[in-house]
Amino acid sequence: MPSTLDVRQLQKDYTTADGSLSILRGLDLSMDPGEALAITGPSGSGKSTLLYLIGALDTPSAGTVTLAGQDPFQLNESQQAQFRNRQIGFIFQDHHLLPQCTVLENVIIPTLVGVQDNAEIRARELLTRVGLAERIGHRPSQLSGGERQRVAVCRALINRPTLLLADEPTGNLDRSTAAVIGSLLLDLNREQKTLLICVTHSLDLAERFPRHGQLEDGKLVENR
Repeated sequence: MPSTLDVRQLQKDYTTADGSLSILRGLDLSMDPGEALAITGPSGSGKSTLLYLIGALDTPSAGTVTLAGQDPFQLNESQQAQFRNRQIGFIFQDHHLLPQCTVLENVIIPTLVGVQDNAEIRARELLTRVGLAERIGHRPSQLSGGERQRVAVCRALINRPTLLLADEPTGNLDRSTAAVIGSLLLDLNREQKTLLICVTHSLDLAERFPRHGQLEDGKLVENR
């Protein structure tokens, strides 16, 4: 039976003034529901590039990405957008919350693209789960950095995605708050059986993940 996420011989090249630069070179990765993988590596090694390719935000030079039995790069632009919204949740270092919207409204936004029954009920449940039940009417400017990132986690989970992608989710947080967010991601990953891939510079965070790999020479080398 194929894995829920199957990445095969993934390659990404960029054209530079000096010719072609290969960032990823034949990278392979397989993951099943409930698995969590942290990816580390030096700046410029291709960590964010890999997330963007897996999340269908960028196009590979070669190779395939299959999620839940579907290759998003075989879809047209509109279908790709729908695929991302249904199947993938994104969490970034900068939470990208809309400043004019309340906490509750920010979490519900991804459900507005399609039809999501009981979106507000699920949003309230998620916000309660992360300890923000009393903050749903606040705006991002009224929250701490850790609270804003918790809202971003809820927003990423609102559509029950197959895959959760986190790009330096604790990069702007102090050590103790970062530990809380790390625990939250891993707890929700186990509870909701969502695949979780987290790119991070923090070895403290990476070592808490069941799977941990480094990008080396364009390939993923996992610690087993």
